[in-house]
Amino acid sequence: MNERRHAMPLAFALCVITAGVNLQAPLYATYARIDGVGVMATTIAFSFYVAGVLPILLALGGLSDRIGRRRVMLIALLLSASGTGLMLAYPHIPALALARFVLGAGTALMSATATAYMMELIGSEDTSGAANWVTASTSIGFGLGPALTSACLMFQETVRPPSFPLHLAATALAVCLVWRLPETASRRAGAPASMLRLPCFTRKGLWYGSAILLCWATTGLVISILPSALATHGLSMYSGLSTMLAISCGLLFQPMARKLEPGRSTRIGLLILLPAYAMLAWGAWSGTLVAVLAGSLLASSACYGFVYLGGLAGTAKAAAAPERTRASAAYFLMAYIGFSVPVVFTGLIADHYGMPIALLAFGILLLAGTAMLLPTGRRPAKC
Repeated sequence: MNERRHAMPLAFALCVITAGVNLQAPLYATYARIDGVGVMATTIAFSFYVAGVLPILLALGGLSDRIGRRRVMLIALLLSASGTGLMLAYPHIPALALARFVLGAGTALMSATATAYMMELIGSEDTSGAANWVTASTSIGFGLGPALTSACLMFQETVRPPSFPLHLAATALAVCLVWRLPETASRRAGAPASMLRLPCFTRKGLWYGSAILLCWATTGLVISILPSALATHGLSMYSGLSTMLAISCGLLFQPMARKLEPGRSTRIGLLILLPAYAMLAWGAWSGTLVAVLAGSLLASSACYGFVYLGGLAGTAKAAAAPERTRASAAYFLMAYIGFSVPVVFTGLIADHYGMPIALLAFGILLLAGTAMLLPTGRRPAKC
């Protein structure tokens, strides 16, 4: 269909927005050293991303129905550029907190709009094709940003790496491309839907939500705490590579996850997560880069492969048809809680008792959570 030509520009814009989210991750330890603060301050600044995501995602989820898909995407791109520009102008922890908040708001606007816009642009009623475009472009973007920064830091240690202006240039190009896309929200019949997307929990949905909470907590640790752990061994420039492996490589395992029943896919992911984290933690503690990278790859297969897709499908399946959007909101609410709260407490432990104790404490909680979830996941689903 001729309208499929619009999928590539939108996919590029989604990749650019998500690339900006973790662009600064390899510099977290550097920011902390410059400002004379500990790991906890970095993790608190990191968690401001969730403070930007959740209110927008829940309260303004239907904004694109009111003002248009293209306009919301343009706002998301401008917010992404603002976050990067802020860190380019003032590379310090307070600016990082504000930038993470702005980036979270932009990502939330994008997330609430991307699949619907992609589906309407390619002219298909089948959500799987649009979801594949969105999943692929965002998965690549989340990992590509920190990988680019890591590559720049290997050549020169600086708080203003070339990856920052490169992202701004890519954002300008994405704005031009999105500006030329057709608006599709006006085609929708009937009154605009409510912008509010309050979460709706089911019993089975809580189980899937708890699984993704553990997974995204692990991802949050890789992004925000691992750079400080690697810095003690002079390996902080590789933290962007580990972040890319921990996020983007999950895309490789999604075809396998799609063939499995949601509960089975989620259980497989949880079983992979434990040895993956053990390898990550040992590698970070001992300074063994190969173990860190291998653990990141394994964690990605669990977090963004088996558990992410299995949990999302299982959550929708467990909810009544009219409540599936709200059930998905509940799923992402638990995911973002995992992305922030455990990471902040791990940073607190690292500042007071040292990084090895913090990594061990996180591992114990991960083990306990997985041990609780695996048996209950076999019970019949009930709403």
